Amino acid sequence: MITDPPVLTVRRRFPRPNGKSLRALANVQTGHLVDALEGRGALDFAIKPIDPKRSSFVGTALTCETGPSDNLAIFGALSIAKPGDVIVAAAEGFSGTAVIGDNLAMMAKNRGVVALVADGMGRDTTGIVKAGLPVFVRGVTPNSCVRSGPGRVGLPIVCGGVAVESGDLVAGDEDGVVVVPQALIEPVIRRLAEVIKAEKALQARIAEGMAVLDSVAALMQSDRVRYLD
Repeated sequence: MITDPPVLTVRRRFPRPNGKSLRALANVQTGHLVDALEGRGALDFAIKPIDPKRSSFVGTALTCETGPSDNLAIFGALSIAKPGDVIVAAAEGFSGTAVIGDNLAMMAKNRGVVALVADGMGRDTTGIVKAGLPVFVRGVTPNSCVRSGPGRVGLPIVCGGVAVESGDLVAGDEDGVVVVPQALIEPVIRRLAEVIKAEKALQARIAEGMAVLDSVAALMQSDRVRYLD
């Protein structure tokens, strides 16, 4: 480049889901959310909570793109975050250094952020657990990154293989993190009731002794299965 880019490019204003939608999805299993999204929506399997006991959350995505070994954009996102936000950071899956540590987690907690999510690494496990904030990363390393940029805040990103925009709904638990695009929040809430009802009905039958799904039992008796003995 002929001239240096700005160290941060920031979009501060974006539509946010209403509080009613957030409350409707509070404490919902990520698996049920994925079912309501018709099978997709979870970030890469490697992105897991540092503290499984402090993993449940739901909030509004505030995106940032940090690049590898740099977390300036995460701090930039923190500076404009509102209570209830989830900072979602794209770090290109870099595993050489950590982009989230205990000091960042503690400041995020003070800011009212409900979770930190990154497709990079974390560090300072003991301090993060003590902070009591859900932090999801690909893994843990003591190596530290820099804060130099360039980075972007509030713009569309891809994190853990999933497209995320600021204003999307983000939820997490021990299984991982799920992103619900803002345009799908209300349809997902409607489908979720059906998903949970069906799940409860199936588990009731399993508790009564059911060992094979009806659909599988029917398939096994049909001409679509060929037995060799």
